[in-house]
Amino acid sequence: MAPVRSIRERVPPLLTDMYQFTMAYAYWRAGRHQEPAVFELFFRHNPFGGGFSLFAGLHDCQLFLRSFSFTDEDVEFLRSVLPPATDPAFFQFLRGLDCSGVTLRSVPEGTVVFARVPLMEVAGPLAVVQLLETSLLCLVNYASLVCSNAARFRLAAGPRRKLLEMGLRRAQGPDGGLTASRYTHIGGFDLTSNVQAGFLFGIPVAGTMAHSYVTSFTSLEEVWPQTLVAVSGDPDPVDFISLTKGWLSRVCELLGAEPAKIREGELAAFLSYAIAYPQNFLPVIDSYSVGCSGLLNFCAVALALCELGFRPVGVRLDSGDLCRQSVDVRHVFRLCSDHFSIPAFDSLIIVGTNNISEQSMAELNKKENEIDVVGVGTHLVTCTRQPSLGCVYKLVEVRGRPRMKISEDPEKSTVPGRKAVYRLVDTEGHPFLDLVSLALEPRPEAGVPLTCFPLGCDNSAVSITPAQVTCLCQEMFTKGQVTHPLCSAAETRAKVQGSLQTLHPRHKRLQEPESYTVALSEKLHNLVREIRRGSSNDSNFLLAN
Repeated sequence: MAPVRSIRERVPPLLTDMYQFTMAYAYWRAGRHQEPAVFELFFRHNPFGGGFSLFAGLHDCQLFLRSFSFTDEDVEFLRSVLPPATDPAFFQFLRGLDCSGVTLRSVPEGTVVFARVPLMEVAGPLAVVQLLETSLLCLVNYASLVCSNAARFRLAAGPRRKLLEMGLRRAQGPDGGLTASRYTHIGGFDLTSNVQAGFLFGIPVAGTMAHSYVTSFTSLEEVWPQTLVAVSGDPDPVDFISLTKGWLSRVCELLGAEPAKIREGELAAFLSYAIAYPQNFLPVIDSYSVGCSGLLNFCAVALALCELGFRPVGVRLDSGDLCRQSVDVRHVFRLCSDHFSIPAFDSLIIVGTNNISEQSMAELNKKENEIDVVGVGTHLVTCTRQPSLGCVYKLVEVRGRPRMKISEDPEKSTVPGRKAVYRLVDTEGHPFLDLVSLALEPRPEAGVPLTCFPLGCDNSAVSITPAQVTCLCQEMFTKGQVTHPLCSAAETRAKVQGSLQTLHPRHKRLQEPESYTVALSEKLHNLVREIRRGSSNDSNFLLAN
């Protein structure tokens, strides 16, 4: 219930642009505030130069709509910032406003989506649905962008490796950090370093130590306590420092290492941490030198833990050539396993963290390496390659009549009318076209040919025959209530992977993907042409009169 409690604090109704209130007042003054209107939310280009996006943020949108109302304090602040001539009765109107007259139809959260496809349809009284614009865009834009970014990292990493999100310190503020942790998990990351995200959203949390912990130690004299009780239950504590020193000598002998190059402070840090967390021992081993100190110290401490019945977890590499180092580290682990007959060393994991980007993630698959877990921060949560998805919220109907923005820039023109969206699937089970039609048109039928007009194809018609047809948009909120079950992060994460698996490989290539087709039905295409012609005639009428 924590996310439900926090939505009012995170997304109050004042978290919007000022012009939403000035427009709402103008609607109210004109007596138009109750007119039934429909807006839709979509984006114009797939992010990161890719062939798809993932729709995310719906969960928060549903909670936002359910909690939408203005407090006395909200209204008094608006009274102070709106022009003094604003009619006082408008503020009483705002005080009683809620979303009991709003209906939200939407693509389910976690669905693979494409540019120009309506993702959300928001219907209700004109003033209210206008006021919702900025907040809904804020909730969807970044969530969808960072979720899509995470999915691309997952595709680049492949299914085997675990992915750790660790971008909180680089995120755009606390809420940006929380949003990133939640939606990167939904997009395919397994773990987060963000403890609050674990608390709020149930995401598995991971983390052990930083370089500062290692460099804070200089001598074995700083290790306290110096003993550890074995798993066997023997009540007599073991001198863990002496035990580890013995193993360190044997490791140096096995590897032909020079004991003089080993950093005593690093060994002290590892000992101290292992005594504190003997079942969760995973230190960072590159504070000084991996080969000359860090790896040797780890092996000595880990072997001592194994002798006492504990199972060390592994190591983290955070600098240098991660691939080469991971191969060297794994080689040493196997040598220790074979030479000392310690099978636990065969299952030690290697974590790699070092300013990982999508490109460097993809390169991991091309080079020999032994990295089991990759931690990603800056490039993931800041979406370095593209900072915004660019979702827009456009009016498509008022009083049952279609509305269309006709721009000098064709790309910024909108498609009028209330719509239905259908995903057409081929005989192999892959989606190949999203059909946008008028809401009142009959649903396309599997096995029945239909004519449509792909967007961006110069009004050229094509005939297609779907093997399966799925209606994408569902009713999610109506009459002040959430009407579609709220999904947990884990449930939405599973939906993402299922949706991605159906997508043809040519559409989910990270580089130069094939464009996915979005098309208008014949009736909707004709409506667009009629409105464009009518707009031209209206202009001529005004000039003639």
